[in-house]
Amino acid sequence: MSSATGLSRPTVRAGRLEIESGVAPDARIRRAGAARARLDASQPGLKAALDALVDALTRGDPQSALRWTCNSGAQLTAALVKAGWRVSSTSVGRLLHELGYSLQSMRKTREGDSHPRRNAQFEHINARAEDCLQRNQPVISLDTKKKELVGEFKNAGREWQPKGSPEAALEHDFPQDAEGKAIPYGIYDMGRNEAWVNVGRDHDTPAFAVASIRRWWQAMGRRAYPDAEELLITADAGGSNGYRSRSWKHELQKFADETGLKIRVSHFPPGTGKRNKIEHRLFCHITRNWRGKALCTFESIVDWIGNTRTEAELRAKARLDKRAYPTGAVVSRKEINALSLHRNEFQGDWNDSLHPRMPDGKTFKPSRKSKK
Repeated sequence: MSSATGLSRPTVRAGRLEIESGVAPDARIRRAGAARARLDASQPGLKAALDALVDALTRGDPQSALRWTCNSGAQLTAALVKAGWRVSSTSVGRLLHELGYSLQSMRKTREGDSHPRRNAQFEHINARAEDCLQRNQPVISLDTKKKELVGEFKNAGREWQPKGSPEAALEHDFPQDAEGKAIPYGIYDMGRNEAWVNVGRDHDTPAFAVASIRRWWQAMGRRAYPDAEELLITADAGGSNGYRSRSWKHELQKFADETGLKIRVSHFPPGTGKRNKIEHRLFCHITRNWRGKALCTFESIVDWIGNTRTEAELRAKARLDKRAYPTGAVVSRKEINALSLHRNEFQGDWNDSLHPRMPDGKTFKPSRKSKK
């Protein structure tokens, strides 16, 4: 009724109550324009004054006295009242909407200067992935999720709890109060919509990254791809799996030698890690699954990750990795020269492959028997 007649909800509600109480209809109708005058009519210039306050803020005027204070309706109302206007917070909100303003948060859309071959690298990664998937060869996306303090710390998000009984958490997130730091390293299988998360508790090093890949292959990948001859990895440009890391390539070579797989790696251009599939196919769902929950133990973190499910039938498994991964590993020039590293003709820094080696240094040629 309010939408159909243009009357306010309280007016419609009052009329309904009058009918229910038995009041007889009256032919008297209030004439048009008999209501209280609008603020912008009774106080000419009010809307312009409000627009000037907000405009100074949105344009970042360094001379504006309200540069850091007019960020809410109540504070804008206080500034207008102090200037001599008669206005309420509700009216300020209505006027702001009429002026075309709305409450908005910041959005991460600026990536800075982009590499001239950025788009070409995206197309190259997609082409390599599609080729491998068509040939039933494994394609995985991997990255390290945000490290989490383990303990009774507040976690973002809200969950249903008995009224007035929120889950208690420590007031401060001091690292010394934590049981440790969990390092979830994820591997997402693009072809099967499956994920493996290796939860470490030491350091996020290249050795830890490749150990996570190795555990995925032993637990899930080897069974899913018994005839695999190669493995395509898509990863960020930095971190423990960065394209500049010698230890990353050295550890991958050892993994290739162990499995007999040709390891092909394609890195996303610097600053574009959010384009990695694992970010919006796995990590976001893990964060949603444990929102509003205190990550008190490593075991609880593993359970939350392992119970992650989506409408797209994502299946995730997680295990705790208690091994130590010390930092500061040094890979010599001799070890680098011994790698069976082949750089791609297109952007070789970001796209390369590591072929398995025989003990005598020759390139390994996998067969069905050796792969098993």
